[in-house]
Amino acid sequence: MAVRTATTTGWLLRGNDGRLTAYAPVSGGLLRWTEGRPGEGEWTGPQRLDVPGLEPYLSIARSPEGYVYLAGLRRRPHEDGRAETDVVYATQFQSGRALTQWRSIGTPHGADWEKAGRIGFPVAAADGVGLHLYFRNAGRGVSGRRQDARGVWGPWLDLAGSKVVESGSAAVSADGHVELVVPAPDHVLRWRQEEPGGPLKRMPDTAVKSLPESLSSVPGGEGSVAHFWRTEGDSVLHTRSGEGSPVALASLGGDGSGPVAALRTVLGGRERTVLAQRADSGRVEVAVYDGDDTSWSQTGEECVGAPALAVDAAGRVVVAVIGPDGSLRVARQRGDGPELELGPWARA
Repeated sequence: MAVRTATTTGWLLRGNDGRLTAYAPVSGGLLRWTEGRPGEGEWTGPQRLDVPGLEPYLSIARSPEGYVYLAGLRRRPHEDGRAETDVVYATQFQSGRALTQWRSIGTPHGADWEKAGRIGFPVAAADGVGLHLYFRNAGRGVSGRRQDARGVWGPWLDLAGSKVVESGSAAVSADGHVELVVPAPDHVLRWRQEEPGGPLKRMPDTAVKSLPESLSSVPGGEGSVAHFWRTEGDSVLHTRSGEGSPVALASLGGDGSGPVAALRTVLGGRERTVLAQRADSGRVEVAVYDGDDTSWSQTGEECVGAPALAVDAAGRVVVAVIGPDGSLRVARQRGDGPELELGPWARA
């Protein structure tokens, strides 16, 4: 069974009962692993959840209440040769429990199945109001829909943009502002809510050539959202937070692939950003970044797709990967120093 983490990094989340859950897409569904007890080493799974027609990709978001939303793209062939494409989502309200039914929000292209077939994978974000889903449309702009406080989906939104390469990434700041970034050939487009719950407003573009499938976004410090990407040609990791200028993390080198997983947390009494990536060697590397030079530390564990980061019920940083055999591998923080020291890897 081919297991992927696609190009997302947010596939390890802590539920409202403190237990971690990991999700991995497979053809026509997904796999799920769940901690048996909060912060302990025992896991249940993998449990296969069939979703006929679901592409092997998931964008996952956690609401302030601890609900987990999973979003993807479903394609269902018809006997006349058409393929019906729609954006779908499901909700997990409690760790280890059944998901809701997968519901469709359709596409902005109505009955035009050919245009609908050209949309990108959805990007999910969940703020204090509800779920947001955005994606590249057939015209290579950005479209989306959002829920209101009652959970009712609003009308289709046209965020404009042009020559969009892929759907990008999104995150919600600690003070509740949604930010979305989307790559184009020579720049990265950015939208932000001026106030929590308000509409997304186009912000100035960032002039950069980003590598495809390298964008990731996480809550940053002081109510900001931090975005990460790799530049075309040298794969050097860059970051931008708030209205600041992009910063090249040149000391981290350019030997990684895919999006970097990032997590803002406290280490050694200070807020720092933990990073994890898949190196060109196929092994997992971690680093701690706080504005100063740093370097990757290779863990020795091999993975497919992008790694994920979370904080468990005991306050420890957890690094998770999907191994080449499709199994979930997990390592937890050991000690409370300013650097990230990981304990041994364990197979879930």
